[in-house]
Amino acid sequence: MPMSANDIEHLLREAFPDAEIQVGGSDGVHMSAMVVDESFRGKNRVQQQRAVYAALKGKMDGPAGELHALALTTKVPE
Repeated sequence: MPMSANDIEHLLREAFPDAEIQVGGSDGVHMSAMVVDESFRGKNRVQQQRAVYAALKGKMDGPAGELHALALTTKVPE
């Protein structure tokens, strides 16, 4: 079952409550997200993106994953 942008944002907001979060996409399967959070400071891009994927609680895992693709941008606040 596809995920709405609101569902994705809710999961991200639980893990990154103070982050700037933008979620886009229209089909619920191929989505995009930008997460800007202080917790990324000192982490490389792979570590940052792993933290985001962990926040999605397995929604991208396996053949039953609700979210097929997520174009992800992570940043540290300026």
